[in-house]
Amino acid sequence: MSFLFETLVFLAAALILVPVCKRLGMSSVLGYLAAGVLIGPNGLGLIGEAEEVLHFAEIGVVLLLFIIGLELRPRRLWVMRRAVFGLGSAQVIVSMIAIALVCRFALGLPWPAAALAGFSLALSSTAFALQLLGERRSLNRPHGRAAFGVLLLQDVAVIPALLLLSFLAPSSTAVRPEFWIVAVTVGGFVMAWFALRPALRWIAATGIHELFVAAGLTMVVGAALAMQAAGLSMGLGAFIAGMMVADSEYRHQLEADVAPFKGLLLGLFFMAVGMSVNVAVLFAAPLAVVACAFALVAVKIAVLLPLSAWHGLESSERLRTAVVLSQGGEFAFVLLTAGVGGSVIEAEQVEFAILVITLSMATTPLLAAFAERWLGDSVDQRPYDAIDAPNNPVIIAGFGRFAQIIARVLSMRGINFTTLEVNPTQVDFVRQFGNEVYYGDATRLDVLQAAQVATARAFVIAIDDIEASVRVAEMIHETCPKVAILARARNRQHEIALRDIGVDYVIRETLVSSLELAQALLGVLGEEPTIAARLVNTFRLHDAKTLERQRAVSHDPAAFRQTTRDASEELRTLFHDDQRSTEASNNELVAGGSTPSP
Repeated sequence: MSFLFETLVFLAAALILVPVCKRLGMSSVLGYLAAGVLIGPNGLGLIGEAEEVLHFAEIGVVLLLFIIGLELRPRRLWVMRRAVFGLGSAQVIVSMIAIALVCRFALGLPWPAAALAGFSLALSSTAFALQLLGERRSLNRPHGRAAFGVLLLQDVAVIPALLLLSFLAPSSTAVRPEFWIVAVTVGGFVMAWFALRPALRWIAATGIHELFVAAGLTMVVGAALAMQAAGLSMGLGAFIAGMMVADSEYRHQLEADVAPFKGLLLGLFFMAVGMSVNVAVLFAAPLAVVACAFALVAVKIAVLLPLSAWHGLESSERLRTAVVLSQGGEFAFVLLTAGVGGSVIEAEQVEFAILVITLSMATTPLLAAFAERWLGDSVDQRPYDAIDAPNNPVIIAGFGRFAQIIARVLSMRGINFTTLEVNPTQVDFVRQFGNEVYYGDATRLDVLQAAQVATARAFVIAIDDIEASVRVAEMIHETCPKVAILARARNRQHEIALRDIGVDYVIRETLVSSLELAQALLGVLGEEPTIAARLVNTFRLHDAKTLERQRAVSHDPAAFRQTTRDASEELRTLFHDDQRSTEASNNELVAGGSTPSP
């Protein structure tokens, strides 16, 4: 009865306070935090054991990191390398130094404790930031991608920090037993690497969806417990498990199955954070806690603004990135607690730091809402349309100028199609002209399933965002291999990425129009139409061959650039050869008594 009562209390508190916060224009995260403070031991006292709830609710963060691992395919990591290894590394290092200096000289902490506090507080909350970006549908915007890259680097940076702390802890043995546990755990992951896909394939063959959901949860929890047994973060285990199946054909289905559990348990995690707030410490030194929390947020924003500019973000995107990453993170709880065990930092200091981190988390949704209102470019958060289209043979993702021409040709032929567009402004605009367009995100598997993608004959990708376009292509190719994929590419790298996935037909958006204009220009300059057509066709064939060569070395930037330079030189040689061939033909005609073409 006690368990059911506590469950009822959690659900009721969330159902009351979260909608209130949303109605007030605030993030749902604030609602969960407020609910936790209200029902926790420092509030009404309806739930007494905040620490136990927090440990259980960490499964939400574990599932979140599993989904992040699913996103981390080598190809995507390479695309995001500047955000991950450039902006992410710079943010952690500069923030750590700045916060450590403040802790050492302003708060008087010894250097080891200041260094630990600096690194711990430099980390942002993956749960808070991704939840906020997801609510605002900003993950595919420039600041969303930049923030995701930084969070990814931060999550990976926790690994060596935890290892270092475990070896700093006092031990009387020459060889720490954790070393052998880590070795056994790594061996287990290596074995699972080869066994996971056959196991998932065997379970999927049963056709029982519930079993596949259970298999996904078993994989996540098993990997988390394995890492916990090794004395490391459970989230790290889930992250590695996600990476292990990131290239499998079940990646998107696993993500869709795990997402509901992740959302529910993340809400519980935020409530547990609110429950763990020690109000007594806040009342004992309210000014110190509030000042430190705002100082933490201010330092991180001050660090991130210039770094975001260095990363190439526009001014409005810089502020959004800095605000989203301005809070302390949940991994600081783990690192600081481990620091107490290693006698690096005192327990009272950690308790104060946890309160500061929690308060900084509460400021993030407020600052984000203020930033959006100030910038005046808020993302429309209206719900996606309910898709009730019949099983149309064609689905089009993106409905800009390119896709609209395709749609008009299909309409002329009487072929029905379903159109998805993620930009609400574009949806409202094209509907004024009688177009039937659904507002929905084609990168989400549930949206594609609602559009009956499995029964379509062809899927047209005309999305401007390159990363989103590649993600849609991967999803369709893996989940619906019988559906033909035709895609528009923005540039050569985009076309190479789409071809590597196995897209059936790819066309760069400017290629055909540019070649036609070039041919017309040659005619204006006096070239005979047949010669102009031959030159353009020679370029087209050479460009296609060059693309295949660039595709073979796309993983190596230096080789890619060299191939491009070689192709330019070859093209000049082809032009001179064609010119000499034309002159020779004209000379033969003159020798034979004919008049050469001008």
